[in-house]
Amino acid sequence: MIKRSMKLALIATLFSSSCLLSPLASADALQDAVNSTTRPLSDRARDEYRHPQQTLRFFDVQHDMTVVEILPGGGWYSHILAPLLKDHGTYYAAHFFVDDAAPAYYNNSLTTFKTMMASDAQFAKVKLTTFHPTKALDIAPAGSADRVLTFRNVHNWYMQDGQVGVDNAFASFFKALKPGGILGVVEHQLPESYADEFQKQSGYMKQSFVVAAAEKAGFKLAASSDVNANSLDTSDHAKGVWTLPPRLALGEQDQAKYLAIGESNRMTLKFVKP
Repeated sequence: MIKRSMKLALIATLFSSSCLLSPLASADALQDAVNSTTRPLSDRARDEYRHPQQTLRFFDVQHDMTVVEILPGGGWYSHILAPLLKDHGTYYAAHFFVDDAAPAYYNNSLTTFKTMMASDAQFAKVKLTTFHPTKALDIAPAGSADRVLTFRNVHNWYMQDGQVGVDNAFASFFKALKPGGILGVVEHQLPESYADEFQKQSGYMKQSFVVAAAEKAGFKLAASSDVNANSLDTSDHAKGVWTLPPRLALGEQDQAKYLAIGESNRMTLKFVKP
């Protein structure tokens, strides 16, 4: 008969092994990345609005995947994705495409991102590419990505290049993904009852519009989530979505009101490439 101490040791070993193979254990890497003290404090302060851990779990992002982030800007999600994928996965940061016609903001943002990559070991293995809805569409090798993620960008493509820009973007994402790969979209959400005209300058988009654009490219809507919803946001503000934090485009005017609302109401959509 096995002694009680040996039984306990055997149970502990089996439990430890099963945890290593379980979905929960694989998700711990994500939890660690989100909770890491290496993330800037200013980034972590916005977790209450952006829910990065819940959002990336919804998109089923795993530490050993090839993940493309579209237009990472200052690297808010990069500070999570780069360390998460550094050892076992691949992280493509498809940043601003800069040419003579690009706004100075594009060049400044890209330069800052490159500096961050060069100065922080967590970003040493990041693969930097570029994206533009009409000028730079090869975000990663065709059929190479497990996940393509875009956070609050669809309105920019629509305001900049209209339907063509949006269609090009989703076609680019479809091309980069493997069959069965997932496209994750987070976007400021405009109520379906509002006039379509609001999409041209408010920064908000209708969910029906985003779904139609993705389906046109060949995607199938797999699921939607309310994880980034904000019922306090009416989506109708004097300076569009930028009225709300973090931009607070009206300055001190009604600032307490907009701080109480918080960041925008957002759709969170998961599409699959058949």
